[in-house]
Amino acid sequence: MPQNHETRSAWRPQAGPQAAFVASSVFEVVYGGARGGGKTDAALGDFAMHAEKYGAAAKGLLVRRTRVALTPTIARAKAIFAPAGAVWAETRSTFVWPSGAILYFRHLDRDADADLYQGHDYTRVYVEEMTQFPDPRAIDKLKATLRSAAGVPCGFRATCNPGGAGHAWVKARYIDAGAYRVISEPFVNPFDGASAVLDRVFIPARLTDNPKLMERDPAYAARLAQSGSAELVRAWLQGDWSVVQGAFFTEWSERNVLPPFAIPSFWTRFRAFDWGYAVPFSVGWWAVVSDPIATSRGVRLQRGALVRYREWYGVGDRPNKGLRMVAEQVAAGILERERGEKVLHGVADPSIFNQAGGPSIGERMRRAGCFFWPANNTRVGSLGAMSGWDQLRARIAGTEDGPMLFVFDTCRDFIRTVAAMQHDPARAEDLDTGSEDHVADEARYACLSRPLIAPSPEPPILPRPEWDWERMRREDRARGQSWKTM
Repeated sequence: MPQNHETRSAWRPQAGPQAAFVASSVFEVVYGGARGGGKTDAALGDFAMHAEKYGAAAKGLLVRRTRVALTPTIARAKAIFAPAGAVWAETRSTFVWPSGAILYFRHLDRDADADLYQGHDYTRVYVEEMTQFPDPRAIDKLKATLRSAAGVPCGFRATCNPGGAGHAWVKARYIDAGAYRVISEPFVNPFDGASAVLDRVFIPARLTDNPKLMERDPAYAARLAQSGSAELVRAWLQGDWSVVQGAFFTEWSERNVLPPFAIPSFWTRFRAFDWGYAVPFSVGWWAVVSDPIATSRGVRLQRGALVRYREWYGVGDRPNKGLRMVAEQVAAGILERERGEKVLHGVADPSIFNQAGGPSIGERMRRAGCFFWPANNTRVGSLGAMSGWDQLRARIAGTEDGPMLFVFDTCRDFIRTVAAMQHDPARAEDLDTGSEDHVADEARYACLSRPLIAPSPEPPILPRPEWDWERMRREDRARGQSWKTM
């Protein structure tokens, strides 16, 4: 219940997105976009106002990916919370208000750390830089702590910038729905059958939304503009989510995406497969261009280029969660999707052929009528050898005549995840395997399979020779042969 207290927070939101963030009654509010947009201030100010309103019943948790990242946030919190009398307790890493309100600062270096909070109860959970989390599992576990015996409205709040290991899932879950659009999803408790509606909204952040920063530090935008490429600066200044900071496949662009067209029947078709049960599986159907052609939109496809014309991504009700389908079910789904077409062969993750403990996944799929060969699983090359990622990157980049890998715009999960892949922070030549890398792995198998180019069924049209009749007459006379006059 709201309470009256003698101390009042001196912080008040700036007009625009900050004000919308703290005023929202939606369960999940994500404030994301440009650097310097005032997102951290909004999160801290939101709890300051929450503590002012609910007193001892206000309990908050603010997390970041690493302990080091918390340092500037804590410093800013001290400035915002001090006028209300909140005291920083270093040993407990908490702010405590005279009213009894409390805000904990924690870090989650590992996703498994979220399990430590089961049984806790908070009225506010804040996640700073949410795109630094490769998948949403740890964050979703923290939401289970949002409950209040005092009847305080609970809420989840997050801030983020474009880029990072979690760019793809954050963009898909929050940003793609559109700014300020409230999305409501029904939820049924699997334990007692009780139903509820959980809603979420995305609030975009731009540097121009923070006039206080622009006034106090007018050179800030200029310094950002000198810190990276034009695309990266656009993401930093405007919060452009189509730009992926630190992308593994920087060669990827819209030119690799095509509207669907009828695949010629004589082109080689094959499939690639990356297995997943608790995590998503990925099946991609590929065609190999036999002869150079131009699409209806004038895009030229070179001989030997790969075209991904269909996909099946086995994702559950949240990013990076699998459908938990057994091998036989996946095999049946594959065969159903390619009924009526000739698929030459399939390549799959070699791990599905492991026979330890009984029939392998590959063997079970073969018994169901779906055949695969073990794929080349090379990720990073050695001793000058081209790696699997190099093969995929080279095809995406292509030649001066255009890309050597295309995907239909109906292959949304390829476009969503591959473009957002990040470098492994511990191994720069590899991608971050903690993210949704399943489609990328499957595409790598396809590129390393040395796909055959089928010959065209039409005979080649040869240029008409220009006959040199006089030269031929002289050569025949020299051999003692004569020409008859017609």
